[in-house]
Amino acid sequence: MVATELPPPPPTTPLRSAARLALAGVLIFAGLSHLFWGREEFRAQVPKSIPLDEDAVVVASGGVEIVIGAGLALLRRDRVLVGRLIAAFFVAVFPGNLAQYLNKRDGFGLDTDTKRLVRLFFQPVLVAWALWSTGVPRRR
Repeated sequence: MVATELPPPPPTTPLRSAARLALAGVLIFAGLSHLFWGREEFRAQVPKSIPLDEDAVVVASGGVEIVIGAGLALLRRDRVLVGRLIAAFFVAVFPGNLAQYLNKRDGFGLDTDTKRLVRLFFQPVLVAWALWSTGVPRRR
């Protein structure tokens, strides 16, 4: 079997790299909080329509956040793919944020309808952050 060299990772910029590493830190921190100190609070975001144990959903999503955060920090060559997966994850968990708003469930200081509604507008920012920080810059 002949060993072949892998292609180099796509180009990036220092600002995108810093944003990518910051997002990785946010994801790992959030994942750890799912498992330890914020577990009860995260249950408020699990939609009642999901026929699974709320705690199991919180633990599983926390594990996913840790893995994708670590992947984002460590996988240089596949960072574009990881960024797309993270964006998809943020889209997938949006119904939980929406359920928290619709069901008026408190959590993480989101104890009014206004606060819960404002939070919904941050999800597209997270999607954009994941895609921009991992994307290949356009040539000028």
